[in-house]
Amino acid sequence: MKPTDSEMEILQVLWTKGQSSVREVFETLDKKDVGYTTILKLMQIMHEKGMVARDTSSKTHLYQANIEKESTQGQFLDKMIDTVYNGSTARLVMQALGNDRTSERELEEIKAFLRNLENK
Repeated sequence: MKPTDSEMEILQVLWTKGQSSVREVFETLDKKDVGYTTILKLMQIMHEKGMVARDTSSKTHLYQANIEKESTQGQFLDKMIDTVYNGSTARLVMQALGNDRTSERELEEIKAFLRNLENK
């Protein structure tokens, strides 16, 4: 199951905050061009697709992600590597590290990860 861009934004909120109402998701997204009813409809569609679970035991319905963050991110990453980087993981990594947004801490984490890979 591959979420749309809008569905991904909602899933990101649910993965970060956990179980949330439509109002909480709407306020977290803070989009000027999207109304509350649009977010409500998207979340209802996501529920129909099985992407989110809905708790209707109280007046305010609460939603939570029904798909795993890591597997969903992996699907998007695999597709991006194939379509944008012609299947080259190295190109992706080099461009990502060369964009001046990588902190020293992140670089150290990446180096440690690479050392662990080499030692396997």
